[in-house]
Amino acid sequence: MEEIKEKIGIFILNYNGLIWLKESIPNIIKYSPNNDIILIDNQSSDGSVNFIKKKFPQIKIKINNHNYGFSKGYNEVLLNETKYDYFIIMNNDVQVTPNWIQPLLKTIKQEGTNIVQPKIKNIKIEHTKENNQEKYIKTNKFDYAGGSGGFLDIMGIPFCRGRIINTIEEDIGQYDQTQRVFWASGCCFMINKNTFQDLNGFDNDFFMHHEEIDLCWRAQKNNQKIFCCPESVVFHFGGGTMQYNNPLKHYYNHRNSLLLLVKNMCFKRLLATLIPRILLDYIIVLFYLLKASFLLMKKGDFKLLQAPLFIFMAHMSFLLLLPKFLYKRKPIKMTFLYPKSILIEYFFRNKKKFSDLKKF
Repeated sequence: MEEIKEKIGIFILNYNGLIWLKESIPNIIKYSPNNDIILIDNQSSDGSVNFIKKKFPQIKIKINNHNYGFSKGYNEVLLNETKYDYFIIMNNDVQVTPNWIQPLLKTIKQEGTNIVQPKIKNIKIEHTKENNQEKYIKTNKFDYAGGSGGFLDIMGIPFCRGRIINTIEEDIGQYDQTQRVFWASGCCFMINKNTFQDLNGFDNDFFMHHEEIDLCWRAQKNNQKIFCCPESVVFHFGGGTMQYNNPLKHYYNHRNSLLLLVKNMCFKRLLATLIPRILLDYIIVLFYLLKASFLLMKKGDFKLLQAPLFIFMAHMSFLLLLPKFLYKRKPIKMTFLYPKSILIEYFFRNKKKFSDLKKF
């Protein structure tokens, strides 16, 4: 194994993630020799910090004053960090594999890029009724959160190599080439320290979700490139830190996807995009209401009513933040967007896989 001379800090943000730290930390320590691992804790109350102190004293711990979320949680530490040449930003529910750092470093140095993500595959979480325990299975499917690198369509809707909408492909080596992408997944990526600090880190107003897409979009405005290096492989507990049906996930995803466009998209494209995107949200609300009505009549289940409520709340928050984000606008014409609507391609032209799309 080639010795790494560059100083790399592996930063893991945590909030009440003890269950995931127990699964991921031993694995990260084993396959990340001679690299500092730093846990950034957002005021956890589940014993996470004490667990790390007791079991893994070699891990450095930074404790934030509040639960700042993803964006500010990292910014509080990384914007003032001077020791490292590169940061690896990683969720607390990620497992790494042997020799995962070297390919990332090689790519970020040789490709003239400043941000690079690994291939991200899924760990399936199965709930067993017999003993009320969870079973974790490493699958050969791409992870929803990043697959083999992320892209945006002309409407600002994200998708990945290996995942379009809700179709997740099996990894059979079809996306094993190192390739330029539009965004790197916040689940796990390496970034040049100077790049992160020159961009002033993540946008604190996002709190969580879409902040990595915003960071990558701003990086491209500075003529910086983002790559995916599939030679490096990590696994992600899909829906571990925040489950997919969590209403807060709906809230931040719907709100931040609109804020992302207002902040970064050129004015002409924004005019053509924003209203259709808002209308699309209300089509989703209608879908949830119809589904919730069916479940309410059949099972008396009110849970699905949470999603439309939180989407309405997301739009209210979007309107409140709109003046602030209009002030932040620094758009440029982007040429690296997928030039069609991924929704039309997916639902009306049956293009379910990234390889079905024309090269762009």
